[in-house]
Amino acid sequence: MSDVVQFFQTHPILWEWLKLALIAVGTTIVLGIVLRLEKRAAHKLLHKRGDINLLFVEKVLRFVLIVIGVHFVLFSSSVTEPFGRTLFQGTTVLVAIAGFAAQPVIADLICGLMMTSTRPFDLGDRIELEDGTAGIVKDITMRHVVLQGVDTIEIIVPNSKLNGMLLKNMSRSSKAGMRSIYFRFGVAYHTDMDKAKQVVREAVMACPYSVPGKNGPDGLDYAPVYFMEYDDSSLVLTTTVYYTPSHPTEVVKSDINTRVKCALEDAGIEIPYNYVNVIFNDKKGKRVEVHTNNNGQAQ
Repeated sequence: MSDVVQFFQTHPILWEWLKLALIAVGTTIVLGIVLRLEKRAAHKLLHKRGDINLLFVEKVLRFVLIVIGVHFVLFSSSVTEPFGRTLFQGTTVLVAIAGFAAQPVIADLICGLMMTSTRPFDLGDRIELEDGTAGIVKDITMRHVVLQGVDTIEIIVPNSKLNGMLLKNMSRSSKAGMRSIYFRFGVAYHTDMDKAKQVVREAVMACPYSVPGKNGPDGLDYAPVYFMEYDDSSLVLTTTVYYTPSHPTEVVKSDINTRVKCALEDAGIEIPYNYVNVIFNDKKGKRVEVHTNNNGQAQ
């Protein structure tokens, strides 16, 4: 034992590297245990509350713990202390360069803090962005928000971009996490509007996925069907369909659209579409009229 001590006394550099390795291993083990306990505690709280604030704080806390661990290891030995000082303190030039390079990261972090404080959405909410992107909020990190799209598609949206967007929350004001979809249906100008509204309402109520979600005098009820506007070639009916999160949005939309189309056709209500009349003279000078639909196909 004395020989080992004497050896390291005569080779101080080796002793510093050995000490650094032992401290690094010990710190890694302790940090791993702390991070695992922190993750379990956060997941229990998230399971109970589903709060987006907790998820964001958990991500920030993990980052801070890792930085503290790296800082402790680098400053624990004279071998790595100069590098640690350069890394964590740095010169004015290094700080300026790092600040410039980290602008997007800082912007995402600040916007993440702003969103968790204002809480425009929570985990499990279905949101739709102004560019048409829609999905269920699955995760939020210091850099981005993860939306669950159709099937296995995940949409990654940077916090800074999302914070500056106009978005629709389909779940915010509903009870028990209920979601909703806004539908528009076009019918011909000569349509009996009362009949068309009744047909659409009955089709929505027949859908196995739709549920009463609008407050009424007698409690929750299905949303009314409204005649909202005159379009170029149709009269526009709108309604809101409520459904539970257990059903995928795409399944609900597909079922409602199918049912409404079939119901309107069965009721003899025309669903208009854009078409063009092309009139020209053939080689014999005879006038020819061709009807084309919006795909350019002759009718």
